[in-house]
Amino acid sequence: MVYTLVAEKGLPATKATGKWLFPKHLVEQWLENRTVNYPKMSDSLPSHHDLLIICGSNDILLDRAMSLFNQSFEDPVAVFGNLGSLGGIRALREGKCHMASSHLLQDNGQEYNFGFAENEMGQMPGMINFCKREQGLLVAKGNPGKIQNVADLAKRGVRVVNRPLGTGTRLLFDGELQKAGLEGSRIKGYDREVSRHLDVGLEVLSGRADAGPGIRAVAGLLDLDFLHLRWERFDFLIQKARFFEKGVQLFLNFLSDKAFRAMAQDLEGYDLELCGKMVFPMEPAI
Repeated sequence: MVYTLVAEKGLPATKATGKWLFPKHLVEQWLENRTVNYPKMSDSLPSHHDLLIICGSNDILLDRAMSLFNQSFEDPVAVFGNLGSLGGIRALREGKCHMASSHLLQDNGQEYNFGFAENEMGQMPGMINFCKREQGLLVAKGNPGKIQNVADLAKRGVRVVNRPLGTGTRLLFDGELQKAGLEGSRIKGYDREVSRHLDVGLEVLSGRADAGPGIRAVAGLLDLDFLHLRWERFDFLIQKARFFEKGVQLFLNFLSDKAFRAMAQDLEGYDLELCGKMVFPMEPAI
């Protein structure tokens, strides 16, 4: 059965010196993505009608957008739970938030969030784009470690800092390591995790790490160098039953506000071409 799972179902594995090895964190992620039985979805949020609760992936532009939103409107107050992309989708499933922020790259290397949302929730929520953003590796100014690509992270003396399992950045990073034929155990610091993109940048800025996965916006804020990996889609997932609630609609409409758009231009590594547009369900072509 194990051989069948490896060959036909994509169970993460690698063969070394004639033995099959199974990276624990990748196997756990594989199992989570294929779980089919879940607790029944809750229909009610806590009775805080004056709150707009967003849970999921951490993002600098989102932090600033929520701050500006709270300055612009007295009700509701937008609050954020930093749970990572997968944690946000689960919070949405359990009725703990109004919207989940997510950027989980699917196996095809092209689309985001659809498969994960359907697997976790059993049905597709509404999906609105917040932004596209640039993901890569954060390295110190001047790149003293001469790190040119992901494979260089295995060089002697290089230390990294990482993001937790369940975050879209970790999923992307592990995928890039797999493409380069690297195992996390070969990279010093791979198991050292921090909860925010900014924390990755601060570890690199302080010299405690030579590199870490993160977004270009952090490099711009902390004056770090940045090695591009890809542009990604960062979406809001919303239960269809809550889509037209006042707070949700107020925040989504706010995404077209001139003050928000101007603020976004001050940060590097963002593209707002799709911001506020429906990703799912898609509008029919005319």
